[in-house]
Amino acid sequence: MRTIDSLGDIEGKRVLVRVDFNVPVSDGKVRDDARMKRAVPTLMELRERGAKLLLVSHLGRPKDREAEFSLAPVAERTGRLLHTDVPLAPDLDDVPDGDVVMLENIRYEPGETKNDPELAKRLAALADYYVNDAFGTAHRAHASTAGIVPFVEHSCAGLLFQSEVDTIRLIMNHPKRPFLAIIGGAKVTDKIAVIDRFLEIADTVLLGGAMATPFLRVLGHGTGDSLCEEDGLQHAERALEHDGYPDGKLRLPVDLVIADEFGDGAEVQVIQGVDVPDGWMQLDIGSRTRTEYVAEIRKAQTIFWNGPIGAFEFKSFAAGSLAIGQAMAQTDAVTVVGGGDSGAAMAEFGLAHSVTHLSTGGGAALKLIEGADLPGLDALSD
Repeated sequence: MRTIDSLGDIEGKRVLVRVDFNVPVSDGKVRDDARMKRAVPTLMELRERGAKLLLVSHLGRPKDREAEFSLAPVAERTGRLLHTDVPLAPDLDDVPDGDVVMLENIRYEPGETKNDPELAKRLAALADYYVNDAFGTAHRAHASTAGIVPFVEHSCAGLLFQSEVDTIRLIMNHPKRPFLAIIGGAKVTDKIAVIDRFLEIADTVLLGGAMATPFLRVLGHGTGDSLCEEDGLQHAERALEHDGYPDGKLRLPVDLVIADEFGDGAEVQVIQGVDVPDGWMQLDIGSRTRTEYVAEIRKAQTIFWNGPIGAFEFKSFAAGSLAIGQAMAQTDAVTVVGGGDSGAAMAEFGLAHSVTHLSTGGGAALKLIEGADLPGLDALSD
């Protein structure tokens, strides 16, 4: 993978930087700029080397040029982070000269998600070099992530992109052992390839949240009204057989926090066991499971966590994810949190800076773990 060290002399050159500034915006204001801050080191290094920057990002999934998806608030916040004015170019044919310029939402261009080579050529014509620092988009074959690369003189990964790839490759290929994976979230079908991969290379795999429900149902337990992805049942059955459960690597909850509805006003019970009555749903792991899972964290030397193991948004169902987050923050192990909702949980608990690496990669990180091709990464590889 080519890195910014390979760029050479970029004094006075314009560098098109693909950033992932797909951040929450409401009422014309950026509500959370944590993802933007992660790109600042790349932008500052390029500026210190004398480059002019043209920033390219998407925001949401616009169908046309809806005003609510404009990057104007993002350009304003970028200016604050870089301590300079960042004008917004309304389209590819009207790009002002400046030290740092942001292009309007690239998904306003209909050819972006189609990886249109004509759009890729137009983007390439705007700059001398291309840097991709948007690892979270690397699994998409879009014009601004993969299509542009053949049409620029030199392309490479930014510092954040490089850090994401290097960290994931390190823990997958050379983990310190014991290696522990913690997988939560809602849909088995979204993560079955990840679970399969960890069953191959990790020493222990903990499941929680709605991710565990199909596994518990396959084992004959009642799941009540819990979220249970029907399409995930066959995947869960296959994974259990492949693992040789209960004598393999998989660990499932042994007690649960259940409620009669999803929300703060719910009636809550803690059940000893995992059979959920009709009319109730499991929304967190119980205290025995927390104790067992924390004990596994304390034994591990490498830990990867993706997906909360309860509805942490509500105080009644946050204890499981909080216990995992705190245990990871207190260990000396290499700790990687796979972004998304688990990253949001760590931020909510004030623990985001207490792990070795908090990924911004989302789906791209999971695809890299699976061993799938990432068009944005492949384009930057010799």
